[in-house]
Amino acid sequence: MQARILAALLCGCTLAGSALADTVVVNDQVQVRDSQVDRPKRGVTMSDVEKQFGAPVTRHPTVGGGNPHRPPITRWDYSGFAVVFEGDRVIDSVVTGGGDAAPAPAPAAAPATGPSA
Repeated sequence: MQARILAALLCGCTLAGSALADTVVVNDQVQVRDSQVDRPKRGVTMSDVEKQFGAPVTRHPTVGGGNPHRPPITRWDYSGFAVVFEGDRVIDSVVTGGGDAAPAPAPAAAPATGPSA
C-alpha cells in the first residue's frame, strides 16, 4: 500500500516538474503557452547574445542612462522572444506572442463625439 502511494507521488512530481508554461493575455483572452523557447539567461553580455542568437530583428533605442537612478535600458526583439539589457548585460528575456517580432498594432481611434453635420 505504501509503495503504491510513493510510486503515485513520484509519478505526479515527475509530471509536474516537466510541465512548464507561461500564462499570457492575448486579445483579452488568457492563453497558456509552452515556455521552452531557448533564450538568453540573466547576466549574459550583448556580444554573447548576438554570437549565440544572431542579429536581432529589431534593436530599440536605449532609454535612460546618465543617472544612477535611471540606468541605460535597451531591448532587442528576436523571432519568438525579446531581450532587455541594462548597460550591456541581460536583465530579462521573455517569450513573445507568435513567431514574429513585429510591433503590436496601434489601438483603434475612439469615434468622434461632437455634433454631426
